[in-house]
Amino acid sequence: MPSGDDVFFLKRELEASLVKIASLEKENHELKQETSRLKAQINTLKAHDLERKSILWKKLQSTMDGGKVTEEPPQKPKLQIDVVPLKKSNSETPKPPPSPPQWLQRRVTAPPPPPPPVPSLSPVGSRTVRRAPAVMELYRSLMKRDSCIQKENKNSGTGGVVTVSCPRDMIGEIENRSTYVTSIRSDVEKYGERLNAVIREIESAVFMEISEVEAFVKWLDGELSCLVDERAVLKHFTHWPEPKADALREAAFTYRDLKNLQSEVLAFNTHNPLIQSLNKMQALQDRIESKISGLERTREGTSKRYKDLHIPWQWLMDTGLIGQIKLSSLKLARECMRRIAKELKCNASSSREGDLLLQGVRFAFRVHQFAGGFDTETMHAFEELKEIGSSRD
Repeated sequence: MPSGDDVFFLKRELEASLVKIASLEKENHELKQETSRLKAQINTLKAHDLERKSILWKKLQSTMDGGKVTEEPPQKPKLQIDVVPLKKSNSETPKPPPSPPQWLQRRVTAPPPPPPPVPSLSPVGSRTVRRAPAVMELYRSLMKRDSCIQKENKNSGTGGVVTVSCPRDMIGEIENRSTYVTSIRSDVEKYGERLNAVIREIESAVFMEISEVEAFVKWLDGELSCLVDERAVLKHFTHWPEPKADALREAAFTYRDLKNLQSEVLAFNTHNPLIQSLNKMQALQDRIESKISGLERTREGTSKRYKDLHIPWQWLMDTGLIGQIKLSSLKLARECMRRIAKELKCNASSSREGDLLLQGVRFAFRVHQFAGGFDTETMHAFEELKEIGSSRD
């Protein structure tokens, strides 16, 4: 017979193993989400490449229909474009250099790096968020009680990606058509002065707020929209500040994507049936965690790069927009627990009450770990659900 100390030690070891298993399951779930996100990015890039090839093909067909394409020799060497000086023509007057927004016309010297933020008790903002040990205790106890229940089947299948291949020789022939090459050369000559002015604006731009970056990128995209092929034209300008231009677009897109996600969470309000509502909450929380975890993994390098390029970076910190989104996810936890508590009160004898209680506590625990704790309102919703669960024992 094992002694009391042996039983206590084994019990503690079992509890530690259960916590470790839960942590590994969460990490595995995050890795699967990251893999899905990367696959989606690859598919988007493939679609963009196919769209570009389709546009080139349509331009070629349109030119051939107009009878403007002449027969080329069978083995025509690849045509190289040399940048020639800007030639003024009476028939075509080049567009004058762009006039940037007024807020860009002021020159701001690079400010000294701001002091490090003062440590805060709350990692997600000014609202008080504290760790709630009761959430973890109830979660572990319910996981032990339902350890014999089969785990939910997870859909691991990935949809087939339809790949469309285009012969390399055909693409090469299209890109080397005289009409396409002439268009590139024409843009280099016609918009040379305009692009040089854009380059000077990018190199000298210093931003105080991320909203200024959004406005600048909108203006930049408008200036480059006239080019027949942006990359093909800009590669002829060896002083094009590609790292800063790409970083500006990346920052503006990421910030706008986060703001849209935050608005979706704050506006979340569903009157659908319970199970459908819970599934929507789970899906929205999946998107939040996937987006935030991806940014947090690269945050150190990204913030350093933004600092070097005079791009605002504070919104990437837990005291900025990322912290606000973590705090807003508490709304989903409150909505989930309140809906389940209401269901358990109205259907006290339901055979699904154990599953619903476990689902609510599991989701609450997940948001608790993600946000770094519960605020007062969310804690009240948890206490109500816990009280209902205790009355069922």
